[in-house]
Amino acid sequence: MTTPPKPTVGFEQHDHAACESDALAAAEARCAAAGLRLTPVRRKVLEMLLKEHRALGAYAILDLLREAGFGSQPPVAYRALDFLAENGFVHKIERLNAFVACAHPNDAHSPAFMICRQCDAVAEAQSAPAKSALGAAAKAAGFQIEKTVMEAEGLCPACVDTSDA
Repeated sequence: MTTPPKPTVGFEQHDHAACESDALAAAEARCAAAGLRLTPVRRKVLEMLLKEHRALGAYAILDLLREAGFGSQPPVAYRALDFLAENGFVHKIERLNAFVACAHPNDAHSPAFMICRQCDAVAEAQSAPAKSALGAAAKAAGFQIEKTVMEAEGLCPACVDTSDA
């Protein structure tokens, strides 16, 4: 029996406050269980990304950290982002050279991102690369996929609606 795919998070209306608090609680629980430290800077970066529901670059994050009273040196932001990405709390969007909070923090998954080329909104869905054409090609080559990130560029529903007007 196959499990239904998790919903795409990012473009649809949802309870954003619950989304933020659930993801933060999941990060706190996972850190506590694994003996990891969710330092004030790491927590603040995660909170900022959860609040935005869009990708932010390291320097935008650094500016927000500075405004919040944290350090103003780039390593502050990069160390926090490295920790959050290594532990699956955020994902790097290669096309934008930016980071987005994970929309499925309690699930091991291969993320697939839909990036709006007009407003830079990002939605995250789960993908199954091992069952896709990529998975078939990897199997034929004797390659074992350990991690994938898929990125698609287009228009989000809001930008499609404004372009039709």
